[in-house]
Amino acid sequence: MGFQKKYIPLITGVAVAAGVFIGGKLNFTDTSDRLFTSNSKKDKLNRLIDYIDYEYVDDVNTDSIVDVTVNGILSNLDPHSTYIPKSELQRVTENMKGDFVGIGVSFYTYRDTITVIRPTEGGPSEKAGIKSGDRIIVADGDSIFGRQWSNEAIIKKLKGEKDSKINLKVYRKGQKKLLDFTVKRSDIPIKSVIAAYMLTSDLGYIKINRFAESTYKEFKKALDQLQNQGATKLALDLRDNPGGFLGIAEQIVDEFLEDDKLILFTKNKSGKVEKSFATRKGDFEEGEVFILINENSASASEIVAGALQDNDKGTIVGRRSYGKGLVQREMALGDGSAVRLTVSRYYTPTGRSIQRPYSNGDNDNYYKDYYKRERNGELNDYNSIKVADSLRFTTPKGKVVYGGGGIIPDIFVPLDTSIQNETLSYIQRSGYISYFVFEELDKDRKVYENVTQKDFINNFIISDDVVIKFQDYLNLKENANVTFVAYHDEMKKLIKAALADQLYGRNVYEEIINSNDDMIEEVIKLSQE
Repeated sequence: MGFQKKYIPLITGVAVAAGVFIGGKLNFTDTSDRLFTSNSKKDKLNRLIDYIDYEYVDDVNTDSIVDVTVNGILSNLDPHSTYIPKSELQRVTENMKGDFVGIGVSFYTYRDTITVIRPTEGGPSEKAGIKSGDRIIVADGDSIFGRQWSNEAIIKKLKGEKDSKINLKVYRKGQKKLLDFTVKRSDIPIKSVIAAYMLTSDLGYIKINRFAESTYKEFKKALDQLQNQGATKLALDLRDNPGGFLGIAEQIVDEFLEDDKLILFTKNKSGKVEKSFATRKGDFEEGEVFILINENSASASEIVAGALQDNDKGTIVGRRSYGKGLVQREMALGDGSAVRLTVSRYYTPTGRSIQRPYSNGDNDNYYKDYYKRERNGELNDYNSIKVADSLRFTTPKGKVVYGGGGIIPDIFVPLDTSIQNETLSYIQRSGYISYFVFEELDKDRKVYENVTQKDFINNFIISDDVVIKFQDYLNLKENANVTFVAYHDEMKKLIKAALADQLYGRNVYEEIINSNDDMIEEVIKLSQE
């Protein structure tokens, strides 16, 4: 089995960036001297593409040449200026917008058939009567099963205009005939607040996995619910969060800071400074907050952590963050593609830049920074973190903080090496646990009909027999000889979490995965001091 490391360098932002080659008409009587002396730099590129289009000996897809050229140009700028091809832009936009138009099911292709893992709660499919385990066989008269149907083709078929209708034929276990459903497409949220629950009687927990357009509204709703349950303290989990919209991060910070406190400032190439301040709307200004970060917390995550740390608000817990202090703006290129170009740097309230060093054109080493931290021992020992005295700053209450590459936490929590196993990491990424759980669940879903979420979390036990059964399932699928002798407890947790995800959703999944989590245990301890 080709096992890989679980923790890989997180490349923030989504695909990458830029360049416009809109060729004018090419005059082939121009000499090379004229081409390279009297025309602008843009004209050179335009003409080169046209020469290849019209004169090159073989047919060439110049669109692909342009994409390669654009990426080549951007690779010599900074690591975060990125090009988004036309083919990727819709998916990227939907992900950052926070919703898309569809029928509202999570599915996977099981034995060449679209199988519903779970309909979106309150979504159009659930309202129409579609259930977990249903197989969608026909959509608007077209059979959509078989190897020729890729996930992309299926998604394209199920998506459509808002309020449009799609007729589905569904196979349901126990039913002799296919069931007919008419589903009205609507906005389906892509949640970025993936968990919110109480850790203790007064400590709430919220996990954000990216900063999309919808994130602040999701966060505010979750925060209000936790406060109604008695939360006066909050653990905000930004681990492995690659960032997103700067403005959304500012809104979330505003919930914690008093009026007129500086959140951050940006500076562009001309030296123009723009400052962002907290407003009167914060609802958690009196509450105690803990921000959880790790080496994959980047960009907007670091804005939140840096703003609170520099204003002496709350406690930053975890490991040094990624170190991205560059701000990108998305710009359309006119052909359906776009560029996210770095337009400024941002600075925390004390004036520190947390962008880690980079060399133009040397992105490979930049993205391998994780392995450098691993070799240096920084992931396991706070004293291994390298700091420069010249980048030393002081908060209003006298706390010393450093710039130059990420947010250094107030309370360090080392990587839990006891569960860092390559086999377990591979299995988690492979999807085999979810497939196994689905097949087991699909044998008799009625067993869980009356099991409440609370009951499941507190009392449901995965037996050793189930772990052995999954071990056999995996070895059959991979033609391997994997054993979990030393990792039975870890496998039980992963299987239980996957089962919870399919029965109750991501919130319960996260609650189970977080049980006995070192960083969360540290936050609970700090909240009780």
